[in-house]
Amino acid sequence: MGTYTQLACHTAGGDGKRCVSAVALHPSKPVCATGCDDASWSLWALPGGERLMAGEGHREWVSCVACHPAGGQLASGAGDGAVKLWDLGARRCAATLGGEHKGAAVWGVAYHDGGAHLAGACLDRCARVWDLAAGRVAVTLRGHVDSVNEVAWQPFGAALATASSDKTVSLWDVRAGLCSQTLYGHGAGVNAAAWSLRADTLASCDADGVLKLWDVRMATELHSVQLGPHAANRLAFDRGGAVLAVASDDGSVKCVSAEGALLATLAGHSDAVQAVAFDPRGEFLLSAGSDGTLRVWGVPPPPLTREATPAAASRQPTPTA
Repeated sequence: MGTYTQLACHTAGGDGKRCVSAVALHPSKPVCATGCDDASWSLWALPGGERLMAGEGHREWVSCVACHPAGGQLASGAGDGAVKLWDLGARRCAATLGGEHKGAAVWGVAYHDGGAHLAGACLDRCARVWDLAAGRVAVTLRGHVDSVNEVAWQPFGAALATASSDKTVSLWDVRAGLCSQTLYGHGAGVNAAAWSLRADTLASCDADGVLKLWDVRMATELHSVQLGPHAANRLAFDRGGAVLAVASDDGSVKCVSAEGALLATLAGHSDAVQAVAFDPRGEFLLSAGSDGTLRVWGVPPPPLTREATPAAASRQPTPTA
């Protein structure tokens, strides 16, 4: 396997003293969004780091951001319990959701691939799915007994995964509003969950630094990887589903194979890494941290196999974002 190389380091946390708590990629452009402890969000050009846009309106820290699949809208969630939808073309807040949270912090937001629904994870132990056209909650998912820390839609499906401080990951039939499966095995609060693009594998990570990979169809644990003792805060699959990036409280990004092998440890942040994301084209890995920086890492090309020689690879259709 090749080497991950740091291409750029950008001060994204205001004066550099503010935590950058979230990062999300635009679905079709070399642009990313970040959320910051100063209650603002920003859009950045990649890899150069030019700030393209910024928005303010939350009363507390911005904990999560997500880009709409069509690219024209940004969702942000914050410690004030609000979820705001931003019209990027008009450069304004188009709607504010989350009155149901009664001020409880929002830890995660995620758009469904169809773009019509947005899911949110909340400190009040619930996950909610909003119908964006109607501007109201379509379903509230109750069952966790502690904070819901992240939500993740199954790619091109209707299932939703929730990660909770109650040490479990739950899978939900959103149409029915019911929990279809609960995954047990973590010994500490689960901070994040992420699907592979093929939607057959789910990854989760916890406050003890444990990464678990799950076979969703069989509801069984495939691998458990100890990356601690520091907490694993967020994680992301690359587009091929072969590599996971894990944001660690020790200031590093750990790259792990889908078989559970540690491939690389990326050092550079001087404080906890709060978020990671691979860009849709597979060129960059982004990491955001409590040191106030956004770092851009070059991603090595995947190794060629007998089934994927240069000639054969050139004939393969390009996946759509």
